[in-house]
Amino acid sequence: MAEVILKNICKIYDGGVLAVNNVNLHIRDREFMVLVGPSGCGKSTTLRMVAGLEEITSGQIKIGERVINDVPPKDRDIAMVFQNYALYPHMTVYDNMAFGLKLRKFKKADIDKRVREAADILGIHEYLHRRPKALSGGQRQRVAVGRAIVRKPEAFLFDEPLSNLDAKMRVQMRAEISKLHTQLETTMIYVTHDQIEAMTMGDRICVMKDGLIQQVDDPLTLYDNPANAFVAGFIGTPPMNFFRGMIIARDGKLVFHEETMEIPLLDEWKEKLEPYIDKKIIFGARPEDIGSEQAEKEPNSPKIKAQIEVAEPMGSETYLYLSTGTQSFIARVEAHKKARVGDKIELSIYLPKAHIFDSNTEKLIV
Repeated sequence: MAEVILKNICKIYDGGVLAVNNVNLHIRDREFMVLVGPSGCGKSTTLRMVAGLEEITSGQIKIGERVINDVPPKDRDIAMVFQNYALYPHMTVYDNMAFGLKLRKFKKADIDKRVREAADILGIHEYLHRRPKALSGGQRQRVAVGRAIVRKPEAFLFDEPLSNLDAKMRVQMRAEISKLHTQLETTMIYVTHDQIEAMTMGDRICVMKDGLIQQVDDPLTLYDNPANAFVAGFIGTPPMNFFRGMIIARDGKLVFHEETMEIPLLDEWKEKLEPYIDKKIIFGARPEDIGSEQAEKEPNSPKIKAQIEVAEPMGSETYLYLSTGTQSFIARVEAHKKARVGDKIELSIYLPKAHIFDSNTEKLIV
């Protein structure tokens, strides 16, 4: 097992397109690191550079103590699981899993032992003599993972492995891969655009945008203390609500002011927010902190008046899509709250969990 260290990694494609911009990332030994971000953010390119499938423009990659910049992919001691499974259709499941070991001239008995051990771990023993076309998408993905396991590599790389599966199978395979990480105790780097996968699977998450790392942290820290508005809006379902307005001073207190609302801000924020008086800022509040029981019980919670545009009952909760006239936002309320489209309602905001971002840099202020 080994740590993976990326130092000042850049990737520039023909035409001067900068896909990955000075990425520095230390993935610890046996850690499950998730790279997440929207399409085109550079996460898959970063993974492919670790795998050796993309050439590095500048920087250094180390696996363990080895610098692997010029090491061929086959000699990097990593195993990669692809989005499209990449199985040989004419081979059985057994032969697909054994193929890499045969190329490396492993003894037949060793190959058989490794394939059957991996099949037992993944619950695909009964499929060993089938061909890929006779398997479901989830079963094929297990085979692709099994082919990686038999190698016993220093690190596993996963490139959006669940995106071709249906919703139910994705949930199941998320749990399977997390369980696998616990069993194998190996370093795993996992790329996805799905922030739910990132939150539920990663020991730490690296959020990327436009080839740059925005923040690297454990899931709950990312959720509760995002470094900027992009991370705040990307992590969480439904996403954080953003209200654009300005801070004004009134009667010794600071107030967030917008055409349709005024929100008195917490006194403990005053020192950090005073430089922003009469300047534009972004006020952020997560859907569960608007109209929640906690917010309603807080005696001095500020309130927002809005009209319900859409109500989505989810069973255990209801999502309300609302408009103040100038701002649209989402509230996540209790399942049986009486709410009809067109109703005008007043909702409390739980201020201690709100966030304020600089309007220009979008960095977190408080």
